[in-house]
Amino acid sequence: MGFGNLGETHVDQRKEGELCSGSCHAEQVLQILNSYRQSGTFTDVVLQVGGSEFPCHRATLSASSLYFRTMFHSQLLESRQSLVVLRDISATTMENLLNFMYEGKVDIHEENVESVFRAADLLGVSVLSKACVRFLEKQVDHSNCLGIMNFASSYFIRPLTEKCQKLVFEDFVKVYKHEEFLTLSKEQMVELLSSEELLVEREEVLVEAVLKWVHHDPSGRKAALRDLLELVHLPLVDPAFFLSTVETDVLVQDCKDCRPLLLEARKYQVFGNEENSATTRPRRSMGRVEMIVVIGGCDKNSYAKLSFTEKLNTHTKEWLPSASIPGYSKSEFAACAFQNDIYLSGGQLNSSDVWRHISQLDTWVRVAPLNKGRWRHKMAALRGKLYAVGGFNGMERLLSVESYSPFDNHWQPVAPLLLPVSSAAVAACGGKLYVIGGAVSEDANTAQVQCYDPVEDKWSYMAPCPFTQRCINAAAFHDTIYVVGGLMDKMYSFSPQKNTWSEVGVLPSPIESCGLTACDGKIYILGGRNEYGIGTDRIYVFDPKTSALEEEPPMTRCVSYHGCVTVVQRQTPKP
Repeated sequence: MGFGNLGETHVDQRKEGELCSGSCHAEQVLQILNSYRQSGTFTDVVLQVGGSEFPCHRATLSASSLYFRTMFHSQLLESRQSLVVLRDISATTMENLLNFMYEGKVDIHEENVESVFRAADLLGVSVLSKACVRFLEKQVDHSNCLGIMNFASSYFIRPLTEKCQKLVFEDFVKVYKHEEFLTLSKEQMVELLSSEELLVEREEVLVEAVLKWVHHDPSGRKAALRDLLELVHLPLVDPAFFLSTVETDVLVQDCKDCRPLLLEARKYQVFGNEENSATTRPRRSMGRVEMIVVIGGCDKNSYAKLSFTEKLNTHTKEWLPSASIPGYSKSEFAACAFQNDIYLSGGQLNSSDVWRHISQLDTWVRVAPLNKGRWRHKMAALRGKLYAVGGFNGMERLLSVESYSPFDNHWQPVAPLLLPVSSAAVAACGGKLYVIGGAVSEDANTAQVQCYDPVEDKWSYMAPCPFTQRCINAAAFHDTIYVVGGLMDKMYSFSPQKNTWSEVGVLPSPIESCGLTACDGKIYILGGRNEYGIGTDRIYVFDPKTSALEEEPPMTRCVSYHGCVTVVQRQTPKP
């Protein structure tokens, strides 16, 4: 195995600067002993390596090698034999080792460093094996770090392995451009692409690396294409790159198993974070993270309507300020994330305003207003459009549903609800819209679940929920809808595919009108009002994988009736 252009080094056991009186004499003796070895003078054992024989002195071998010291000082058969057979060592390497053991000198270079280390490690010549490691540590660069890393890990040389790994992970954009990258096995590629330590600023780098590796040996590697692309976050690549590089690649086009991955990427680029999976979440190393955005709402005692907008980095637990909506301090509005921007509509009293927060610019702009003013309604993104559902107009609960197209900045009515509701939970899941519970009058709520099919523009009823509440919220994650609120102390989940309900968690206390959103693979519950009508600053996190519900550090203020969504934003490094 080669390690690129490593150079050459000379190992000598002598300490520089010593007087000749001692070391020169010792050196002369060692040189004579080595000449005796080479001429077979006074030797008492022969080492057989392949087809070559090396007459040696047991005492000298024992002084330098743990292997020989153990052999000759034990009751092993070899301790009494005049011929010792060694395997897995070449004659050239053996000569190098013997020169070192007799005189403390050997030249280490690219061609022999691996074989010398293996032999030194096998025979327990620790001084020489350590010298080989030091040599390799000095030679690590982008062209050879992968080969040296594999070599070091196979011999459990931790410092050298870690040095190579650090270079691979931190500077992968340069490493993958060298020939050594093309020698990796599929298993090594999987391990590399799966690592959370891999630092790349753009997902396109990893896509290019995968395609380069596969095209190096198309017949032998095309079967691995799907498995490797599955580890790359295809939905996050630039759409132009996706079209020009990924979809036009010959091997990708010929791979039927890759088509679901391409479809997921296309859906995400059109529908935004409505498509939610492991590959739609950015790598932490890219400086882009999912953040929870909390918008407006009411204060602790519901006296004041807040205009604050704040972002929570769930990794650092930091709250960061964001632009507030100009002149907007309404409550009971609807908010949702759509194509990584935030949309806000309606609110008291009977507002038809719609605002869009452009995440990249941290700026709010007005867009086309609703056709009908409303509050206590909900919004959801579904198949490239926004839907404003139900609500209250000050006199009655609304049946009306409107859809918004960002393409032409226009709202239009769609099929009305089967049952007018306000303060219901709304979520999009599996290509359909679900309206759960809600109020049907001042004194009555419903347990009905209404499902909207955008293809047929038609509503239907699903299995009713196991509660009859208003002021509830829903969030969809991995084909499941999670519901909290309504002054319930329980969290429920609904499976649209199975049309079944389950209780999945218990909160420490009842809550309503809280924020609910999926972020970084978990469900976050933020703020809300307790059974006494008092706003809270508490945050709870539910992990769907473990069903664990835990409390996290609180919000910066108590809030209820607020907007709560998740978007992907660039993480600003600390000064």
